[in-house]
Amino acid sequence: MAGATIDHIFAIIVFLATLLLFVGLFNQTIQTAILYQSHRNLATECSDLLDSMLLNPGTPLDSATTTFWGMTNCTPTTFGLQDPEFVQYELSPFSLMRLDYSSASPLYYNMTNMYYSNLTVGPGKSLLVPFNEVVNYSTAAQLLGVNGTYGFSLTLNPIMTVSLSPSSFNPLSLTVNVTGNGYPIADANVSYCLINVTGQATYPSYAITSGTGLTNSQGQAFLSFPGFNAAQNSYAVVAYVSSSGLYGTGNYEHNLYNNNYPVPLIADFGNGSLLFANSADVYGGTSPAIAYNATFVLLAQDFNLRELPLTNVTGNISPGTYSNVVIPTNNTGILVVTYEKDQNDSGIVLMPWGVSSLSFPVVFGPNPLAQNWVTTDTRLVTVSSVSYQAKLALWSLQGYQVVS
Repeated sequence: MAGATIDHIFAIIVFLATLLLFVGLFNQTIQTAILYQSHRNLATECSDLLDSMLLNPGTPLDSATTTFWGMTNCTPTTFGLQDPEFVQYELSPFSLMRLDYSSASPLYYNMTNMYYSNLTVGPGKSLLVPFNEVVNYSTAAQLLGVNGTYGFSLTLNPIMTVSLSPSSFNPLSLTVNVTGNGYPIADANVSYCLINVTGQATYPSYAITSGTGLTNSQGQAFLSFPGFNAAQNSYAVVAYVSSSGLYGTGNYEHNLYNNNYPVPLIADFGNGSLLFANSADVYGGTSPAIAYNATFVLLAQDFNLRELPLTNVTGNISPGTYSNVVIPTNNTGILVVTYEKDQNDSGIVLMPWGVSSLSFPVVFGPNPLAQNWVTTDTRLVTVSSVSYQAKLALWSLQGYQVVS
C-alpha cells in the first residue's frame, strides 16, 4: 500500500513537472510568434510611412500658384516631401531645405538675434536656415501620426558619387570620378563649368567656362583648362553626370583665402531673400572688410548652368554689418559669391538653392543604432532630376521582448 502511494505521488510530480515545462515552452512559442507578427506589422508600417512622406506634397498647398509649405515660412499642417508639380517619387528640393537635419549645434548670428541650422560641408559651402523656419523632427512625427508610437530616421543619399580632384595646377586639369554603389560608371555624360575669379578691382569679377566630357571604362573623365593657372587663382568647378537615366553632381573649390569670407544666410523662404554676413560674426574671430560679387546660376534641362541676373550683387561686408540679396526664382540652382580681401586674397562661396544642386545629403531623425529592432525600406527618388536613394528606418517606442 505504501509503495503504491509513493508511485502515485511520483507520477503526479512527473506530470506536474511535464505540464509546467510544456506551459513554459508554449508560452515562449506564443511570445515569439507575437514578436514575429509585431516585426511584420512594423515592416508594413515602415513601407506605408515612407510612401506617405514621398508621395504627397503636404499642406498648405495652392495648386493655382504652385505655392506650398516648402516655399513659404509657414509650418505645414500635413507632412509630405513630394514636389507638387510632379507625380511619383519626385521630391521638392525646397521642402528638403526646410528640414532640421543638421546634427551640429545651431549657429547664433547676433546681427539678427537668431539661430540658424548648422549644415556646413566645408569652408564656404553651407546651407544655413533660421530655426523659426525649419521643420523639426517632433513636428514631423506629430503630423505623421507616429509621435509616441514609432521613431524614424529618413536618409537621402545620392545614387551616383561624383568627386573631382586636381591632377595639375598650371595649366589646370581635374579628374572626375563617377561611381554608383562603389562601382565605376563608364560612358557617362559629364557637363561641367569652371567659375573663376578673373579680376581684382573694387569688387572681384568672375568668368564662367562650360564644357562636356565622357567617362572611360574606369568611370573617369579628364577636364583641362589651357592657360589657366590654378595656383594663382581662386575657382570652383561644378560637374553634372548622367548615365542610363541616373543623374548626379559633384563640385570642387580652390580658394586662395579662407580666413574671412561672406556667409549666405536664408532670411525668408517666401520671397527668396538672403543675408550676406561676415564669417567673423558667424564663426568667430576678427577680420577686415571683404568685397564680394554675387551671381546665381540655374540648372537647365541639359544640365548646363546659366546665369540669372540679381540685384545688389556687389558690396563690402565688415564685421558687424551684412548685405541683402534676393533670388527671384523657384528653380534650383547655385548661389555663387566671389570675394576678395586684397589683390592676392580671394575665394568663392557656394550655396545650394535646393539641396540637389550641390548633392547635399539629408539625414532627418535620430540615430537608430541604439534601438533593439529596426526595420528599413528604400525607394529610388529624384530631386530636381538628381537621383537619390530614400531610406526610412522605423522602430517601435513600445518595446518587445521574449520572456522565457
